[in-house]
Amino acid sequence: MTVTFEGLVERARALVRDGRRAILGIAGAPGAGKTTLAEELVAALAKSVAPDWVAHVPMDGFHLADVELERLGNRDRKGAPDTFDPLGYAALLRRLREDTDEMIYAPGFERIIEQPVAGTIGVPRATRLIVSEGNYLLVPTGGWERVRPLLDEVWYADLDQESRLRRLVDRHRRFGKNEHDAAAWATGSDERNATVIAATRDRADLLVPAALIRGIGTPPPPP
Repeated sequence: MTVTFEGLVERARALVRDGRRAILGIAGAPGAGKTTLAEELVAALAKSVAPDWVAHVPMDGFHLADVELERLGNRDRKGAPDTFDPLGYAALLRRLREDTDEMIYAPGFERIIEQPVAGTIGVPRATRLIVSEGNYLLVPTGGWERVRPLLDEVWYADLDQESRLRRLVDRHRRFGKNEHDAAAWATGSDERNATVIAATRDRADLLVPAALIRGIGTPPPPP
């Protein structure tokens, strides 16, 4: 079966049944295109349904702050599964599913300073679909096992390693690392985390193929 972006939009839209709020997770390794896929999906649904009907609530807002990582001695492992607050993330997802509050504020993550920032994402009561992307949505241990039951579906961004590493190095450079440090982090800490994430691939409801991911967000050729 060929997976198309239009098909993904319709599949995401169909998760909302009888007006009840649904949550779609998008998992994948660092640099796999999760954020771009989520943003494009949310933009398409906002345009075709209504702006408030869909919201993007990433997992990255639950990074532990550097001050806490330093206290724990984990600063050099930032991005590993145990450098997040999975129980806090699960609590937010549970509150979103309960759908009883007029407004819910979620934390975001500011890449320029590489820190979580509280209260940056507002989800109004009108929102019916939440798209939440992150590395560890399918990990079955360490507190992450509480996340999967709260997600209606989880898709896995299945980008090939060569493209993923190239994107990852470019991203690290864009946010301040020099070329050497960007490559070292991408092939070191990020790659160790990617191995953990790859082991969860078979738990996904849908694999989003590399060809589709590479095409998302790419501007059309000039006429």
